Amino acid sequence: MNSFAFLKFMTLGTSAVGEIKMASRGKTETSKLKQNLEEQLDRLMQQLQDLEECREELDTDEYEETKKETLEQLSEFNDSLKKIMSGNMTLVDELSGMQLAIQAAISQAFKTPEVIRLFAKKQPGQLRTRLAEMDRDLMVGKLDRGLYTQQKVEILTALRKLGEKLTADDEAFLSANAGAILSQFEKVSTDLGSGDKVLALASFEVEKTKK
Repeated sequence: MNSFAFLKFMTLGTSAVGEIKMASRGKTETSKLKQNLEEQLDRLMQQLQDLEECREELDTDEYEETKKETLEQLSEFNDSLKKIMSGNMTLVDELSGMQLAIQAAISQAFKTPEVIRLFAKKQPGQLRTRLAEMDRDLMVGKLDRGLYTQQKVEILTALRKLGEKLTADDEAFLSANAGAILSQFEKVSTDLGSGDKVLALASFEVEKTKK
């Protein structure tokens, strides 16, 4: 290799290293951003979970007002998420599950904080593990049938939205038990750009609970 060829090789090598470093830095920043967003979502989900656990200790107005405030915080978080994702396909790929999960919570299609959290983090394996635990709890009488049905519908919907294949029995269960709000969520969340429709549905539900 003559000196010119060696210099050219070294220049290309330096350039490639620079691009790799920039790509690495970009991945690190995306990872940190995702972690920060997941921590914010975890905090909001914990608020919802704490609220449900303390429901018996609160009067109806206090419960509804606190829940409304938390859902408004989720709406603000969703707006921020849409701005962050705008025009950045890497972030769209990384955060699309989180956006769908937040929309499910806002519209109250999903009511179980832990299911919403696992949906947001794209954890189909953990969702299936939770479903298996629920099956066992139902069999030994530790879980109410109504609560089981609600949470199973949420988990199966989350799995389907995450691209997981459902069994014929699960599909039949979902069709038989999905309520009107969940069905509406299914329709408007088919397109990730339909967040405004979901928020409109959420506003309708909030207003309905006030009447």
